[in-house]
Amino acid sequence: MFQNARTVTPRLVRQYTAKAKRTVLGQDTTKIKNYEPKISGAHENRVYVWGFQETGALGLQTNVKKAQERYTEMVHHPTRLQFSNNNDITDVAAGYGFTAYAVKRSDGETLFGSGINTDSQLGLHLKSKGTNLDVIIYPTAIRLPRVAGDTDEGMQVRCMSAGRAHLVVVTQNGAVFTLGNNSYGQCGRLIIEEENYARSAVIHRIPQSDICGETDEIVSVCCGQDHTMFLTKLGKVYTCGWGADGQTGQGNYYSAGAITLIAGDIERERIVRIACASDCVLALNDHGDVFGWGNSEYGQLDDSPDAQMQLCTPRALKLTKHMGRVKDVAAGGSFCMALNDQGLVYTWGYGILGFGPYVEQTSRPQHLLPPLFGRNDFSNATTVVSIGCGVFHMGAINSDGDLFMWGKNRFGHLGLGHKKDQFFPFKAALNGKVSKVAYGVDHTVALCRPHV
Repeated sequence: MFQNARTVTPRLVRQYTAKAKRTVLGQDTTKIKNYEPKISGAHENRVYVWGFQETGALGLQTNVKKAQERYTEMVHHPTRLQFSNNNDITDVAAGYGFTAYAVKRSDGETLFGSGINTDSQLGLHLKSKGTNLDVIIYPTAIRLPRVAGDTDEGMQVRCMSAGRAHLVVVTQNGAVFTLGNNSYGQCGRLIIEEENYARSAVIHRIPQSDICGETDEIVSVCCGQDHTMFLTKLGKVYTCGWGADGQTGQGNYYSAGAITLIAGDIERERIVRIACASDCVLALNDHGDVFGWGNSEYGQLDDSPDAQMQLCTPRALKLTKHMGRVKDVAAGGSFCMALNDQGLVYTWGYGILGFGPYVEQTSRPQHLLPPLFGRNDFSNATTVVSIGCGVFHMGAINSDGDLFMWGKNRFGHLGLGHKKDQFFPFKAALNGKVSKVAYGVDHTVALCRPHV
């Protein structure tokens, strides 16, 4: 008769008085913490750097002895630059082992640099014994010479670019400043035989009107390995420097210290973009047509059987016609890139092109699949908005502000945590939305906006 009996466990109920109940309810509402996301600092941009650190180009070290230690040779992951936390950086440029930063500051300094300074490409910085610093490990002010009437606002950097051992800066008041090696006329001045650049205080200043006249203005500058190109508001291109592969586009293969307007197939075109990391040049007009000149040893500019290996005059490219309207271009050491208005990235030439380890050369441009750049079922609208490259590596920024890298990775400049070559685009881990990337030969610098 006890089989159906249930075991009854006494239920413990906590009794509260009316006053205690009010206290508990009051705690429920007042003890809950309100989550407030941490808002970024007052500076609009932040800078991340990675790659070869031994040259000082990353600007991360403040101690000379520590900078010389073995474990600081490379930085394999994107690392936030402390200098950008204290300064409003508006632009960056990466040369061969050095970096330049355009800065807005209250003290009037507008340009800083770090890295290799063997040719005074970052200005003259004397040690206590009177010798010039060959390596600058932390961003240091580069004082551009001023003339009467120059203001702090006018000396703000409009655009800049860096080559192998020279730096070119254009300020808002229209002045052009060139620093560093001028062995081939890349600084836009007379070539002086056996000129010593190691302790040179020369910062050459050129009025904008001397280059493009009073009715035009320079909107962009692009440095190749040892030559310089200026793009104006009216779409004209002016060049100077090393021309052995025809990269100056002046119709010859000589070096030139005089800045010259170039013609060829772009004579009647309005050019809106020029790109070069070494000695092959691509240009883009306002209709989305691509032009090129310079080195074409791997069919970057012409895929026909009897194609010339160097072009000294700008030529309209036939091999890009099937892409549709092109909106961005980039040219590396032996390869080229193009981005069309549908967000498709095309690569061709010789190198790691993004198609895997078994495709290292093609003279016909082919596009990489959109899923490689973040497009998926949950983010179907994601597309590539900007491309760029160094001598040996490539990159693309998508509409979400993510950066994808691929190519040679000997110095860890892909920012993927290792030194292995990357054969497909791979997302770099940056804590911000990427707005611009400067691709050096052995390091990379990214200008980012905070997520919040």
